[in-house]
Amino acid sequence: MTNAYSVAGHFQGPFEEKALCEWAAALRGQLKAPQVTLGLVFMAPSWFDHAADALELLRLHARVPLLVGCSGASLISGGEEIETNPGLTLGLYHLPGANLKACHFTQTNVEACGSTHYWPDHTGVSPDGTHAWLVFADPYRMDCEGWLRTWSESYPSLPVTGGLASGNHAQQATQLYLDGQVFDEGVVAVSVGGEVTLEGLLSQGCTPIGDTWTITRAERNFIMQIANRPAYAVLSDTFAKLTPQEQQKARGNLLVGLVTNEYQDEFHRGDFLIRNLLGADPASGMLAVGAFPRTGQTMQFQRRDAQSSTEDLVVVLDQARARLAGRTIYGGCLCSCNGRGKTLFSESNHDARLVQEHVGPIGLTGFFCNGEIGPVGSRSFLHGYSAALGLFVQKTAGTNPAKV
Repeated sequence: MTNAYSVAGHFQGPFEEKALCEWAAALRGQLKAPQVTLGLVFMAPSWFDHAADALELLRLHARVPLLVGCSGASLISGGEEIETNPGLTLGLYHLPGANLKACHFTQTNVEACGSTHYWPDHTGVSPDGTHAWLVFADPYRMDCEGWLRTWSESYPSLPVTGGLASGNHAQQATQLYLDGQVFDEGVVAVSVGGEVTLEGLLSQGCTPIGDTWTITRAERNFIMQIANRPAYAVLSDTFAKLTPQEQQKARGNLLVGLVTNEYQDEFHRGDFLIRNLLGADPASGMLAVGAFPRTGQTMQFQRRDAQSSTEDLVVVLDQARARLAGRTIYGGCLCSCNGRGKTLFSESNHDARLVQEHVGPIGLTGFFCNGEIGPVGSRSFLHGYSAALGLFVQKTAGTNPAKV
């Protein structure tokens, strides 16, 4: 699928120079815009040995001034999710008035970060010189949560959207791409500024169950008390109040949602950072969670399954469409967990199809991740089993983007 500002395509099968050149030129011919601003490329692990050559051919024949991306075990193009024989996908985007700047860094840089000035100095991008970041990261040699903490301190309230590369899991091998360069570690980040921003959307795939509660005692990753009661007792009561059908759906699918911004009168979908419920001890009353909850923090139990994941993504997309009314959506990048797709939904093209139905048609490309990065409230976090969508959007409604 495409619109006037973006197009995405899938090159199936093995690397073959002549065929790739002709395909890239033909894809460029489908873009109605006079020039490409950005190209996003995602390649299957079978292309690892040819990645550098492929990047140069794509840059030349699709006429791409800035090309970024990473490897993916499964890929996304238009309204399709290619989970077998993925080959390569390429998205071409014309972003009128955009100011883009890309960089690569590694774990060494994360460990060297000693102040909020470090990242702006290293990237050459000041906090007031960008609107948002699109990022692709290696999951094996990067402390991504540690990096995101320092990054958020340097770029407060600026959304970060993207995903952790997937590839050859047995060898813990992935690739990151920046123009003609291939990296096997670190992060590739693109600053989106000027008259275009990147609207970061995140679907954590959960439905809230029961009431919201206040954590009254927590230590490390353990919740001891909720509303001055043993945490396990509150969980047990919440489960008991569900209908038999809801209980069946919740078994093995319970999680914890932690509010990131307490300064609200009410809490809804999107206000909670979803984290795994790792264990529960009836004797002590403690719950172990995949986070470090705070005493006084608001929480709510959550359920994740195929139905709730569909409902959540539809809500997120419809809210975005209403919020972005009057602004041009140029295209998008979808980073979907490798636990979604046919594994979760028992059907092909689930997430990509919904994106096109609710905010399309747009040129959409992306991949299946080892972890997703997206905003919850005013901060961005690393997630699992989520869908992180970055939409390239006109920064201000009412202005007229260049005609194409």
